[in-house]
Amino acid sequence: MAADPELVERIHALLAGEPSLEPKSMFGGVGFMVEGSLAVAAMGGGGLLARVGRDAAPGLIGPGVEQMVMQDRVMTGWVRVSPEACDEDAELEAWVRRCVDFVRTLD
Repeated sequence: MAADPELVERIHALLAGEPSLEPKSMFGGVGFMVEGSLAVAAMGGGGLLARVGRDAAPGLIGPGVEQMVMQDRVMTGWVRVSPEACDEDAELEAWVRRCVDFVRTLD
């Protein structure tokens, strides 16, 4: 199942000012690379793949947010955000900003 085109457009609009932005097809959806690193993705099947970092991820798990597991492998530092948990503009903006801020800490 492909990513929700509206979600892809909303993320793209939030990142429009990023000079290094590079959208790429991945995970059945669209990933958004910032400064050469994947920051966030609109997932096939809905919701977000959010790169938040190893230290932050456990504290973000809760309603609508779960540890990301891909092919039975835990993706440390990544969470999956349900469509309902990023439906509101302010929620989506907070997730996207958190992901971009984390990616900027990488070497």
